[in-house]
Amino acid sequence: MPKRASPVQHWHPMRVVTRRTGLSADLLRAWERRYEVVKPSRSETGRRRYSDADIERLRLLYRATLGGRSIGQVAELPNEALAALVRQDAAAESEMERAREASPLSGLDGQPTPEDFLGECLRAAERLDARALDASLRRAAVVLPLATFLDALAAPLLERVGTRWREGTLRPVHEHIVSAALRRVLESMIESASSPLATAILVVGTPAGQGHEFGALLAAATAAAAGWCVTYLGADLPAEDIAEAAARTRARAVALSIVHPRVDPALEDELRRLRTALPKNIALIVGGAASPAYGTLLDEIGAILVEDLAQFRAHLRALRHARRRGR
Repeated sequence: MPKRASPVQHWHPMRVVTRRTGLSADLLRAWERRYEVVKPSRSETGRRRYSDADIERLRLLYRATLGGRSIGQVAELPNEALAALVRQDAAAESEMERAREASPLSGLDGQPTPEDFLGECLRAAERLDARALDASLRRAAVVLPLATFLDALAAPLLERVGTRWREGTLRPVHEHIVSAALRRVLESMIESASSPLATAILVVGTPAGQGHEFGALLAAATAAAAGWCVTYLGADLPAEDIAEAAARTRARAVALSIVHPRVDPALEDELRRLRTALPKNIALIVGGAASPAYGTLLDEIGAILVEDLAQFRAHLRALRHARRRGR
């Protein structure tokens, strides 16, 4: 009996992969370098070549990240698990679409407004409906401009939930559900928007003693959307570690979030030590709910105080323009 012919292996250049998966070439290279999501072969001229199996895996990974997950959370999952996540996301989106049809949102141009999404998110949180909350945030991230998503939805959502938690109308479990969902979306935004080829590098985190990092996550997403390559450090880091990260990455600036308390001698010492440890050409930008209380100190050490994301964007633009002028 004659043997069946082996299936022909098809190889594809990167431009085919980007077209079929939706990934940009820059993001694909970053995923390969950081997470080894696929291992393409090389042509005789040294160019990357991708198999059909590579394309299918990249397609699943990309669709899984569109659901609000970071690539780091899904990079090691097998294809079967990725496909299951994608199916779950599609089902959640269908459910949200049926809900939207039953109760249409109120944008004047037919599109939902940030206030509409904020209401959706709060109602989902009240019901402890994590799936509906995820779906609302994901849709908002697609429908709204990124700056609007951050300024008019993400930040007010955190503030509203925090206020209601302090008032006793929401419990810690509600705050945890909102925090987890929003973290997934913001981390995905930072991962997708931050270009490894950007020449302007920003280190973002919170200083020692500062455990609340959502202000830093919002700042990191804002900077990534503005074209900066963001190195996100997380929360509660000593001055020496932040300074070392800035030096090693050749950062143009360091951005810190300070949420509480409004008077803390230990935090003042951390800020002084950080400014001393940073090279003079690296700007130090500080924001967050408690940051205005440290305004005198920040002025003394030559740090930049920002009161909201709009001011933060303006200072990022000024830093990039100053660098282009050679200042």
